[in-house]
Amino acid sequence: MSSSLSLRRPAVALCLALALGGCSLFVPPKQIRGNRVSPSELSQLVPGTTTEAGAREVLGSPTAHDTFDPNNWYYITEMTRPVIGGTHAVLDQDVVVLSFDTHGVLEKIHRINRRDALAAPIVARTTPSPGSSASILQQLLGNIGSVGPGVGAGSGGGSGTSIGGAP
Repeated sequence: MSSSLSLRRPAVALCLALALGGCSLFVPPKQIRGNRVSPSELSQLVPGTTTEAGAREVLGSPTAHDTFDPNNWYYITEMTRPVIGGTHAVLDQDVVVLSFDTHGVLEKIHRINRRDALAAPIVARTTPSPGSSASILQQLLGNIGSVGPGVGAGSGGGSGTSIGGAP
């Protein structure tokens, strides 16, 4: 009896391990978004000698250019995983900034990752707008008397002709 009990424990443990291991099949895969720059590609760029055309040949087109200085190129990469509601959780983020001089020669390579990011808190206050402080009753009764006589449909005013064209 003890030998069959000793065989059941490993069998139960093995079944449990296989069942829990199968749960990883339901985790969606990581997705790489943007322009991923590998260390080997980055090592091919040499400040002072690499030109814009050479950088574009090695890394491809940049993800973005600086708004105020087109000589700064950004290669942005995010590693995400889909989560509930169609949104994506950001697992890792990496930005490579290439700075060129006015002649198109690479001056500096700067790498920014998620640890360098600054938190931007969301402000909870609201912007006041006209009419937002009035109650529903004030809004409903606020227009009473604002329409004067002779204005609106059926007032008898106008050009003196009826719809059919007859006076």
